[in-house]
Amino acid sequence: MSARRKASLRLVAVAAAAWVTGGAAILLPAAAAGMAVALWIVVLAATAVAGVRALRPASRGDRRAGVQRTAVVAVLAAAASAAVASHVALAMPAREAVAEFAMSDGRAFEVVADVVGKIERRADGALAFDATALRWTAGTQVRETRAEVVVRVDPGAVGALAALDVGSRVVVRGTVSPARPGERAVAVLWAARGVDVARPPGGVAGVTAHLRQGLVRSVVGLPGAGAGLVPGLAVGDTSAVTPALDASMKESSLSHLTAVSGANCALVVGIAFAAAAACGASRGLRCGIGVVVLGGFVLLVTPEPSVVRAAGMAAIAMLGVLLGRTGMGMTVLSLAVTGALVADPWLAASLGFALSTAATASLLVWARPLAAGLARVVPRPLALAISVPLAAQLACGPLLVLIAPHVSLYGVAANLLAGPMAPVTTVLGLAACLAAPVPWVQAGLSALAWLPASWIAAVAGTVSQLPGDLLPWIEGWPGALVLAAVSAAIAAMVIVPGSGAPVRGLRVISAVVVAGVAGVVLGNGALSSVAGRWTLPAEWAVIACDIGQGDAVLMRSAGAVALVDTGPDPAALTACLSRTGIERIDLLVMTHYDLDHAGGVSAVAGRVDTVLHGPHDERAPAVLSVLAAAGAHLVEASAGMTGSLGEARWRALWPLPDSHAFPAGNDASIVLDVRGGGIPPTLLLGDLSASPQRAIEAAGSLDPPYAVVKVAHHGSADQDAALYAAADPGVAVVTVGLGNDYGHPRVEILDLLTQMGAVVARTDRDGMVAIWPDGERLSVWRERGGGVGAAG
Repeated sequence: MSARRKASLRLVAVAAAAWVTGGAAILLPAAAAGMAVALWIVVLAATAVAGVRALRPASRGDRRAGVQRTAVVAVLAAAASAAVASHVALAMPAREAVAEFAMSDGRAFEVVADVVGKIERRADGALAFDATALRWTAGTQVRETRAEVVVRVDPGAVGALAALDVGSRVVVRGTVSPARPGERAVAVLWAARGVDVARPPGGVAGVTAHLRQGLVRSVVGLPGAGAGLVPGLAVGDTSAVTPALDASMKESSLSHLTAVSGANCALVVGIAFAAAAACGASRGLRCGIGVVVLGGFVLLVTPEPSVVRAAGMAAIAMLGVLLGRTGMGMTVLSLAVTGALVADPWLAASLGFALSTAATASLLVWARPLAAGLARVVPRPLALAISVPLAAQLACGPLLVLIAPHVSLYGVAANLLAGPMAPVTTVLGLAACLAAPVPWVQAGLSALAWLPASWIAAVAGTVSQLPGDLLPWIEGWPGALVLAAVSAAIAAMVIVPGSGAPVRGLRVISAVVVAGVAGVVLGNGALSSVAGRWTLPAEWAVIACDIGQGDAVLMRSAGAVALVDTGPDPAALTACLSRTGIERIDLLVMTHYDLDHAGGVSAVAGRVDTVLHGPHDERAPAVLSVLAAAGAHLVEASAGMTGSLGEARWRALWPLPDSHAFPAGNDASIVLDVRGGGIPPTLLLGDLSASPQRAIEAAGSLDPPYAVVKVAHHGSADQDAALYAAADPGVAVVTVGLGNDYGHPRVEILDLLTQMGAVVARTDRDGMVAIWPDGERLSVWRERGGGVGAAG
């Protein structure tokens, strides 16, 4: 390794030390002050020792210089770590004060806050955004305290939704729950009583919000899913991306294209540099113009932490250009990471920060060696094209399986096909965004941007439909470590040159690792699909699919199949249907249209005969049109409606027709009573809260006892005990995702069900759950760790 390359890698240790310290400090905040003091003492002591040694006469030549360089790196690492720990320690008093006030007794709050993050739609249909809380009011108590919070609210509960954007001031009314350990936000505000926009974005924030919204409006009416990608690729606004396209982008490893990253910043700065150079500007002036343009771009796409990080990376790179040291990529990255962690220690627990860092580092370190290795077997231009997405996939894959335990088989190919169109869409989309004052120009540029965006959408849709596009993987950190080993083995097979015995041995070992893990993964994939049918009880009547945080329940009678909701993810639903051998669905029940119940609808389009759906809301047309266009017959449900499924009968207990008390949404979910024809008496409660549950119980609609009850709203705390007591469940099924953000299922409902004598089965721990009658008793099969059990 050259001396210059060694020098460029020294600051990696500084960034790593800051990262580890940041993680420890935010997860153990009580120890942050002690860590900071200890580290500053180390810095002072090491600096003093280095100073004394520097005064001694030289006696060891170059070796002494090497020791001194190592000592400098150690001092810098300790200083950066101390700064990170100090930041956490200094922030803790204010954070603890807010937490103590807000979490005292679960009371209702009114919070005045400034929106600082873009508005995103979550899988359950709710909106979420980051905000800085300014004033907290609980009854007669008022506290003026700044704190970072996350706000979650139903779109229908937002006053002046069009004015809700970064820079607006809002009044949030609802309850508060603690954020997860290690998160920047102190608390999560659940705006059950709504959000009012007290002041829309003003000044620069207002101008940029108007430009972004204008770009979104300019693509309305353009055909196909690609239109929604234009704002995402240009300014990171994904509000126009449909749930189906979002799922396809994720499945094909293309979702990073709609997140503003260092690539976007580099593209914008590169254009500014080129324009300035064409005008004859000096190097210093070009850098100055680049900084100004970069700052404007950050304001346009919203100065979120991820965008600021990407811009900081680009700014440091420009500093390298100004100094004439453009090749020090890892030094630039290390400085950017260290600076970001000092400014925001909570990034140490951010998976997004880890992904962006890993992707950048992999491109700097592995792209060129991978290209050289691939060039031994494919033409060099193709090797260069493959090396970039391959390097990113190998580095980011182990982190991505922590989000979803599967590996995209065609991710590299998808990026190879779609990647070249991303910068074209970005440039044209940005031009369209800035052309808002001239509508006809904006419309033309948006139409031009639509062309490459449609290609990207077509690639995503095609790849996501290929067989085996997502391979199931080991969950959690064990899966990440195994995939890291596989990634290293693949890199070794491609990169290591030569034909000697040591090289051949390394390649053989790497090939054995890859082949062994591939065999296990493919076997597991088979078990989750075709071969998996052999592991399911053949007698099943009701199955709760393990599809994460959402609902997807199958029922079967005399060969006829019903599916109640589709969950949030088409891939997860497809896996469940493949494993159960379901090709056709006679009755699809869409209880309501939140994404955690309707996000997987594209997986069953064209496979459904009849759709029984709940009252329309603003999300209903997008869901139902997909099904109707594929030939399904749509029927709106209301209380009292009945029908058959094979030899079974179903009866709708809810919603009430034309009810103003319970508008479309969770509280107007379809509630079904299904029984007979081999299906035990089953009650499916959708996402109802306690209020409509009380109405059902009071109306005498129930026909207890119920052998199976699908617990409402994934086991939330907002339940009516009287309804469950009246239903008298034998088995209570909780459809819930592992490690979800909501704390579901809540202890209160689990304790209530246990006290009633119900057997509780939950998909987060048990995986897929199958139930069928066995004489006078029920048999319950759990995918993980339970086998077959009986319930009364």
